[in-house]
Amino acid sequence: MKKISVYKIFFTVAALFIFLQTLPQSSKQEMQKLVDDNLQLAVKQYKYMQKLLPADKLPRSYDSVKNELVVSGSDWWCSGFYPGTLWYLYEYTKDESLKTEAIRSTALLEKEKNNTGTHDLGFMLYCSYGNAYRLTKNSDYKDLMITGARSLSTRFNPLIGCIKSWNSSRWQFPVIIDNMMNLEFLCEMTKLSGDSSFYKIAVAHANTTIKNHYRSDFSSYHVIDYDTITGKKIKGYTAQGAFDESAWARGQSWGLYGFTMMYRETGKKEYLSEANNIADFLLHHKNMPANKIPYWDYNATDIPNTYCDASAASIMCSALLELAKYSNVAQRKEYLKTAVAILKNLSSTYRASVNTNGGFVLKHSVGHLPGKSEVDVPLTYADYYFIEALLRYKTWYLK
Repeated sequence: MKKISVYKIFFTVAALFIFLQTLPQSSKQEMQKLVDDNLQLAVKQYKYMQKLLPADKLPRSYDSVKNELVVSGSDWWCSGFYPGTLWYLYEYTKDESLKTEAIRSTALLEKEKNNTGTHDLGFMLYCSYGNAYRLTKNSDYKDLMITGARSLSTRFNPLIGCIKSWNSSRWQFPVIIDNMMNLEFLCEMTKLSGDSSFYKIAVAHANTTIKNHYRSDFSSYHVIDYDTITGKKIKGYTAQGAFDESAWARGQSWGLYGFTMMYRETGKKEYLSEANNIADFLLHHKNMPANKIPYWDYNATDIPNTYCDASAASIMCSALLELAKYSNVAQRKEYLKTAVAILKNLSSTYRASVNTNGGFVLKHSVGHLPGKSEVDVPLTYADYYFIEALLRYKTWYLK
């Protein structure tokens, strides 16, 4: 498994350290306060949410009309984000009550280790058990994730070079850009198990995604359908975007995050190049709002009279904070400037007050607008990546 060289890491970190020393002290103090204010609010919100949550369910969203928490079972694709967020908040506070709830809610996902009917096991198991293992080193968590990685691997087709996303009668072998996010799970399981097949599947999937998901301007299709006999790409589609050739915002953020992560995991320069090119497409898009909270689709036909998506912004923000570490000085400066703008703007009109919003931190996300599902509501993954971004900024840029 190729790794980024020690010298490259040294010079990247050194360059980043020099850059950070040029930030005004007032800016550092301002950001320290912003980060801590948000994380402290998140702690209060998630303790409030815990009181609203049925013991056998996991939070998904909040219905403001009915004034009730929208919940799911462990088999819903976002089931891992609530326990994952709790583990992040425990990491920040060392609050044992948060740890207790994190352990309890993580355990609800135990049976999903054998679920071969979904590609979302990275979201479900790695955000929850991955953070749990990272913070506790409980070997039971490790063993469960390795089993889950084997379940996920059953969806890989070596002829196509991808993990199948959906079991759908509409397409032969659909692969969605979101699937890039599950590759970190596989890479990490190679490290924990010594089984290189997980890593090889992740690399194959990323390579096929570069080849077939991305257009010449580095925007991504949402769905690519493959021929199961030839292994060839049939056509690109959308399921949640404005139209097939549009740039669905959350999908673009998934790709940015996924290729940044794959560069970290492999050291392959083509993944860094892909991430840089995706970032360039997003940050310079004519329809990117000044506040850097993207519209739900960059090509929505009713811009600016449409919804912005806090979830797409939080995922992009977390990705940019990491991508800045690996990129040249000019790119690093732009990525950090954009990430800070996102953090500041999500912290204003997008942030809920204490004991409101069902306990979620962020408002105004868009799940599936064409399907009229989860439109302009809080979403559990918006919170997860927002809190991850806050912790990344605190750890990497405020030392």
